[in-house]
Amino acid sequence: MHRVDGRIAVLACLVPAPRAHGTRIVTIEGMTRNNEIHPLQTGFVDEGAVQCGYCTPGFIMAGASLLDEIPQPSSEQIKAGLSGNLCRCTGYYKIIRAVEGAIAGKEAR
Repeated sequence: MHRVDGRIAVLACLVPAPRAHGTRIVTIEGMTRNNEIHPLQTGFVDEGAVQCGYCTPGFIMAGASLLDEIPQPSSEQIKAGLSGNLCRCTGYYKIIRAVEGAIAGKEAR
């Protein structure tokens, strides 16, 4: 999953190369600012939401996109925003708490 032109999170495998040509694409590696990882990445580590790691980039990109669109999402909005991603390790509770933790961290700043 990546973001195209800062607007939407898209599945990288479904975007034809000509559509991506000339756009600004941000992947999970591009979320770091001033050598600091994104608060959502910190939330995933703090909550133990990182298990095998296979789904983590997609969840973090979807979560970051959600927080950009809705800075204070409800629990239902968080679940809906992450609904396109599948995880077989964590059971989703830790992932949802990681997003909620990122929101709380933004409020504390």
